[in-house]
Amino acid sequence: MTDPPEETREQAAERTRLTPSLVLGLRDGDSQAGGLLDQLYRQPIQRFCYGYLRGEAEAEDAVQEIFYKVLRSELVPDDFRAWLYKIARNHCLNMIRDRGRRKDAHGLPDRSLAGAVSKGPLSRFAAAEDLERLGAVLEKLPENYREVLRLRYAEDLSRRQVAEILDLPESVVKSRLFEGMKMLRERVSVDERE
Repeated sequence: MTDPPEETREQAAERTRLTPSLVLGLRDGDSQAGGLLDQLYRQPIQRFCYGYLRGEAEAEDAVQEIFYKVLRSELVPDDFRAWLYKIARNHCLNMIRDRGRRKDAHGLPDRSLAGAVSKGPLSRFAAAEDLERLGAVLEKLPENYREVLRLRYAEDLSRRQVAEILDLPESVVKSRLFEGMKMLRERVSVDERE
């Protein structure tokens, strides 16, 4: 799975503006709308699901089921992306619960992190260190901090979107991001001394 090129803010705004009409077009049988929707969201959602499920086949199956849920939904909210990630997160958590497996047992997977290494606060650390080491350091963080960091930096969602996905106040998300990055820096320092 390769990451698509980074999109500009204008492209992201255009994607966000177009998405509800694409969903409605797909419901009306427009195959081009379906193809564009697939092109815009399949890979990021599959990467996101892989982070929870730890298997390519499971992640692919999850994406199919998530898209089906989206198409069945009566409403398409304006912030489609946050809504889609919330559906994906809940679906993955349900799959894990149904199978009796522990979620996110190995920290962030390399594929979830691949898009994050080229941008954001993690880039300075990831550029100097290999992804395996970063994953090991992240694995040591409490789950609630890992999840917020993953959504914000690996999935490139805004703090508001992360708050919406996790059903948390934005102030809690900001606090967890700050504390998570602080813990990450501290653990990197400890690892470097060892």
